[in-house]
Amino acid sequence: MSTATVDTTEQREVRTTYSSEDQQYLTFNLADEYYGVDILKVQEIKGYTTVTRIPNTPAYLKGVLNLRGTIVPIVDLRMKFGMGTTDPTPFTVMVVVNVRNRIMGFMVDAVSDVLDLNAKNIQPPPELGSAVDITFVAGIGNSNDRLVTLLDIDRVLTEEEVTVVADVAAVTAD
Repeated sequence: MSTATVDTTEQREVRTTYSSEDQQYLTFNLADEYYGVDILKVQEIKGYTTVTRIPNTPAYLKGVLNLRGTIVPIVDLRMKFGMGTTDPTPFTVMVVVNVRNRIMGFMVDAVSDVLDLNAKNIQPPPELGSAVDITFVAGIGNSNDRLVTLLDIDRVLTEEEVTVVADVAAVTAD
């Protein structure tokens, strides 16, 4: 088994039917709120399956999953965002993403849809002062009178947290 990294030189096809100001986001639910991540960061969406819990790891690290021979750490986004733990339902999924050239999964309540947003429909994150850390919020999208918090997936976990999660996956793969 191995852990996965992503080759940053890999080229992706981008649909050319959109203007340069349009961007696509995979949207999902967490505690009845909508969130979105850049679709180009998403590797795949996997239905919930039991993960292997690793002792002495942070509470937000649900465990690891063997995905076609690759050990993928799974982060419970509800727990990471201070919303409690995710109780799996038939709608619970793991969104496998590329975070700082590492593959990891984010456990979410349900995937909603792929949303096309024009830059004019995205507002900057609100100013909440230094007491609240929202550096991982890239903006707030507005689609059909529904607000979607757009995440900068590379900032959801701190550099230290990414290292811890990657190290757990690497040790588990050995």
